[in-house]
Amino acid sequence: MEAESKKETKSGKNILPRIIITTVVVIGFIFLAKEVWFAINHEETDNAQVEMRLVPIISRVSGYVARTYAEDYSTVKKGQLLMVVDSAELSLQLQEMQADFAQSLSDIENAQASLVNAEAMLAYSKGNLEVVRLRLAKSTDDLKRDKNLIEGNAITQKQMDDSQSAFDIASRQFETGKIDVKVAETRLAVLRSLVNKAQAQSDIKKAHIDQQKLKLSYCYIYAISDGKLGRRNIDEGQFIQAGTPLFTIVNTSSQWVVANFKENQLKNIHLGQVVNLKIDGNPKLEVHGKIVSLSDATGARFSLLPPDNATGNFVKVTQRVPVRIEIIDEAKYKDILRAGMSVVVSVPI
Repeated sequence: MEAESKKETKSGKNILPRIIITTVVVIGFIFLAKEVWFAINHEETDNAQVEMRLVPIISRVSGYVARTYAEDYSTVKKGQLLMVVDSAELSLQLQEMQADFAQSLSDIENAQASLVNAEAMLAYSKGNLEVVRLRLAKSTDDLKRDKNLIEGNAITQKQMDDSQSAFDIASRQFETGKIDVKVAETRLAVLRSLVNKAQAQSDIKKAHIDQQKLKLSYCYIYAISDGKLGRRNIDEGQFIQAGTPLFTIVNTSSQWVVANFKENQLKNIHLGQVVNLKIDGNPKLEVHGKIVSLSDATGARFSLLPPDNATGNFVKVTQRVPVRIEIIDEAKYKDILRAGMSVVVSVPI
């Protein structure tokens, strides 16, 4: 009996490892079978991330930062004041421009007054010319009459000479009057040109004032979209140049996923397909998306120095094509997803 008991105990000890090994092999086989089945029926990539619009806030004027109203990673609304640039120098320049503009208005008034005076002088010259023309017509008639009379000895030679002299004087006065009218007309054209020039200069100065006021408005920097600020790069008292990036706003109103699939996976990927998204930051979260567009170029073609596999590159590299995926029920995940989060995308086929 004792020998049989020892034999049964020894047999039990030999069976237990076999059961464990068998169980592990079965579980491994099941796991492997699931992975193989999943690979056969899905296209998957871990080269994907969450994308959002990044809106840069850039200074449009140079100056010292007078005040900041935003902190790192704070939530902002469109139109919210973020920063004020010191505008004292720009305000003084505006006052100088306004004084210069007022002077240009005085120049316009002076030019217009000179134009009115020139118009009066032209009218006066035309009036004098008309009087001289009438005198010339009378002296012409008198001369013709006296020439007929002197042939019949009806008048003296002195009267004839007086008629000829009156005609010559009237003729000369008429020519001089025409010159006076022409000079007055020329002066009038010059003065009109001066009025137009003064008006144009005034318009230019007015445009400079408007431009300066626009620059002053740029001293107040506002958020141009809703979202969250990134890291603030500027503090009060710093001097900034026009074009300096101040903030970046992450626009949380829309978010999507860009997945970079290998080129040999595209045959099973089509617009409108529903995909599964696994967020690395929250693996238990079930998120679904829909393919809305595929890029017409590989990701490498957008690089600074795109590779050219047709020019002697004997190492063939599989290219990746960006695919844009719209997140279904996007509003549910606004407080969870962050721009740049890694995502695993699987597409059922």
